[in-house]
Amino acid sequence: MSRVSVTDLKAKLSRYLREVRRGGEVEILERGVPIARLTGISALADAAGEERRARLVRSGVLRQGTSELSKILEQPPLVVSTSILEALEEERADRL
Repeated sequence: MSRVSVTDLKAKLSRYLREVRRGGEVEILERGVPIARLTGISALADAAGEERRARLVRSGVLRQGTSELSKILEQPPLVVSTSILEALEEERADRL
């Protein structure tokens, strides 16, 4: 965990935000006394997301998957009769 003064935090905020984004923590000091801690929200968001998903499953809005992803990935890709570029050009033809 990094320790930084309020003055240094103001001057180099982007640097400390990058550190937090990468999973670090920054303790903020005012006159050498810790006053706050800057942490990422990914861990909190993950826990909140899991709780929300469980609530949606319980209410019947969301249904859990029943197969493994590896089985789906083993299937050959769909064969499409047109290219993506052609489909986009056709879709956007009226805008040109």
